Amino acid sequence: MTGRCGAWTERRREIKLTDTSRTPSKVPAADNTLRILKLLSSKRGPLAASTIATTLDLPRSSVYHLLGVMEASGFVMHLHEEQRYGLGIAAFELSSAYSRQEPLSRLGRPLLEALVDRIGESAHLAVLHGRDVLYIVEERAKHRPSLVTDVGVRLPSHLTASGRAILAALPKSQVRALYPNAAAFSSRTEVPDPIGKYSTLSAHLDQVRQRGYSTENGEVTEGFGSVAAAVTDHLGWPVAAVAVTFLEAKVPASEWPALARRVTKVAGELSVRIYGRPGS
Repeated sequence: MTGRCGAWTERRREIKLTDTSRTPSKVPAADNTLRILKLLSSKRGPLAASTIATTLDLPRSSVYHLLGVMEASGFVMHLHEEQRYGLGIAAFELSSAYSRQEPLSRLGRPLLEALVDRIGESAHLAVLHGRDVLYIVEERAKHRPSLVTDVGVRLPSHLTASGRAILAALPKSQVRALYPNAAAFSSRTEVPDPIGKYSTLSAHLDQVRQRGYSTENGEVTEGFGSVAAAVTDHLGWPVAAVAVTFLEAKVPASEWPALARRVTKVAGELSVRIYGRPGS
C-alpha cells in the first residue's frame, strides 16, 4: 500500500509539472526553463536530459539547449559520469536569498495580525529546525499574558502544537529519522501521559492527520493550550505552522475545533500567498 501511495504522489507531482491545460506562455523559453528547475527541485536526485524531455513533453534539442544555458549560469550542473543533470550552486544561492529576505514572516504577519484581531488570542508562526520548531512571528493579543514562543525561540517539536502539525505532514520515515530513540524526547512540564517514545508520537500524529489540526495541552507552559495547522507547499510538503495559544481556563475544549478551523483557514491562505495555490 505504501508503494502505491508513493507512486501516486510521484505521479501527481509529474501531472502538475506537465499540465498542458495552463494558459500558454508568451515567453516559452522562460516558461520551459522554470519548468525544468521545478522538476529538478521536486526530485531526490539528478535526472537524465531524456527523462526531463519526456516528463515535460519537450523536444530533446530544446531541453539540451536550455540545460546548456542554465549550466553556464550555474543553475544546473552536469554530472558527466552519470550523464544526468542536477541543481547547481546558483539555485542554492537563490534558496539562501529566499531565507534572508524572510518572506514567510513578511507574508504571514498580516494574516496573523488579522487572526488575533478576530479571536482575541495570541498567534505565532513557526518552522521546523532539526527536531525543534523555531518561532519566526509572534502576534500577542491585547490583555493576554506573554508566552515563551517569542521570535527566535526554539522548542522541541513533539511538545508543541506547531511542531506536531508539521511532523504530521511529513513522511513517517522522516519523523522516525528525527526520533530514532528515547533520548530524542524531552519534557518541560509534568503532564499525564507525556509523549516520550516514538510509538506514542506516531499514534498522536495519526490523530492529527485525521482531525486536520494539532493540539497541545500544557506541555510547553502549564495552563496554556494551543491549536495549530501546517502551511504546505504546492506538493503538500510542510514549510511552517500557524498556531494560536490561549489560557485553557478561558477557552473550553468544546471551542477548540472552531478555533482550529480559523487557524487552518489562515494556514491555507498563507500557502496560497507563498505558492499561488493551496497545498495538496
